[in-house]
Amino acid sequence: MAVPKRKTSRSNTRSRRANWKTTATTLTTCPQCKAPTQPHVACPSCGTYKGRHYTPAERTEHQG
Repeated sequence: MAVPKRKTSRSNTRSRRANWKTTATTLTTCPQCKAPTQPHVACPSCGTYKGRHYTPAERTEHQG
């Protein structure tokens, strides 16, 4: 198993990690309600995706 001979310096470690950047999430507009949504995800406000309506799961209390 390969083991490093020397400790990696702070500058080398930090320069390597300098490329870890975050990107903003892309948003599209819902064709039904025109709300901003993420692509390939059902709309959180109206619940539609690709023309189909997906209703949120409603919680029901157990009777008994």
